Amino acid sequence: MTGLLLLPLLLPFALPALARRALDRLAPVAALWALTVCAVVLAGCSLAALGAFVLVGLFKLPLVAALGELVRPLHTASDLVVLPAAATSVGVLSVCGWTLVRSVLRQTRAFRAARTQAGRGPAAGDLCVVDSPRPDAYALPGRPHRIVVTTAMLRSLDGPEREALFAHERAHNDGGHHYFLAAAELAAHCHPALRPVRETIRLAAERAADEAAAARVGDRRLTARAIARAALAGQTTRSERPDFAPAATTGPVPQRVQALLAAAPRAPRAGRAVASLLLACTAVSCVASVAGMADFHHRVEIAQGDESP
Repeated sequence: MTGLLLLPLLLPFALPALARRALDRLAPVAALWALTVCAVVLAGCSLAALGAFVLVGLFKLPLVAALGELVRPLHTASDLVVLPAAATSVGVLSVCGWTLVRSVLRQTRAFRAARTQAGRGPAAGDLCVVDSPRPDAYALPGRPHRIVVTTAMLRSLDGPEREALFAHERAHNDGGHHYFLAAAELAAHCHPALRPVRETIRLAAERAADEAAAARVGDRRLTARAIARAALAGQTTRSERPDFAPAATTGPVPQRVQALLAAAPRAPRAGRAVASLLLACTAVSCVASVAGMADFHHRVEIAQGDESP
């Protein structure tokens, strides 16, 4: 049981390297979906494993064992292993919960401030212009979705570049990329190894929006130029938007510009190999956590006298 429950805690450490390979070898939209689903599943499995360790440690306490109607000792690994593992799991879960609550509160405040700011400026359809000396532009989710751009950013770009920038931000809203970014943020607070994956998922969302914008305006070079100029204009700007509100100026912009200018064909075999590794990693984590929890439940039933040892 202990070995099975350790697997969901160890497998997330393999995901950052796999995530970088997936982004290089898969189409951006496919990479965005695959990495987000994998990160969320691995985060859930790791939380389940930590919870199982906590339960095992609790059942070692006489009071909890009496409340659980255990008539036999719960057969587990040595108490020298189980009790420290349970105590560590309690600490890890507490830290995860605390950082997640802080992040949710911070993101909620930033989202409300961004919606309030967007509501003050003039709107033309989904486009909202904010009078500000700081160049910035981002896709703001909500009802309705908004594309928020400052007057300083508009002055930094010419007409065709503005259209490419707006197409990029509309692609974020049309693709629901804020859901992917929120899921990545949640997963990052569940396991430390998933924090670098959060940045890879953010880059995948930007790459997906880059490709959609290039297809909409029909000019990859124009899209690359617009993103580069917007990033240069906004590089000294510290935006107060929430982290799940994607923007064309985030992420490694030189890498994104190079991808737009190169337009290199994908390698299908390499992409399938990486996708298979991601699927295998996710499946093994799921199977290990489910099997570990099932084994723990079976041992509890034996200790309760419901089944013979």
